[in-house]
Amino acid sequence: MWAPVYEQVLEELGSTRKRSQFVFPQLKALRRSATAKFYGLDGLAKAQAYWAHPVLRPRLKECVLLVLDVKSKTAHEIFGSPDDLKFRSCLSLFELASTDACFADALDRFYDGQRDELTVALVGERPNQ
Repeated sequence: MWAPVYEQVLEELGSTRKRSQFVFPQLKALRRSATAKFYGLDGLAKAQAYWAHPVLRPRLKECVLLVLDVKSKTAHEIFGSPDDLKFRSCLSLFELASTDACFADALDRFYDGQRDELTVALVGERPNQ
C-alpha cells in the first residue's frame, strides 16, 4: 500500500521540488492538525523506535540524502513554507535519536547548523557537538 507513495516521494525529492504532501517525522507537540498529530512522534523514545525500524530507517535516511544531493537550492526552495521548517525539526529530532551524521550534515548545509530549538527543548537534550 505505501510503496507507491514512497516511490512518489523519491521521485519528487529527486526532482528537487516537492509537490505533494509527505512528512518528515517530527514531534507530535509541534503539530496542529488532527492528521498531523496522529502521525507525529511522542518523544525521543518514539523517534529512536522509528529509527530502529527496518523499513522506516532506510527510507528516512534515503530521503535526507536525496535532499542533501540538491546542491543549488535552499530547503525553502525545495519544500516551500512551512515544510522547510518541518524538515528542520525532523533533522533536529533524528540527530538526537540516532548516531547517523546525515542529520547534522543536512542541518549544517541548509540551516547553518542551527537546530530547531523548540524540538530540542521538547526533547530536553542537546546534540553532542
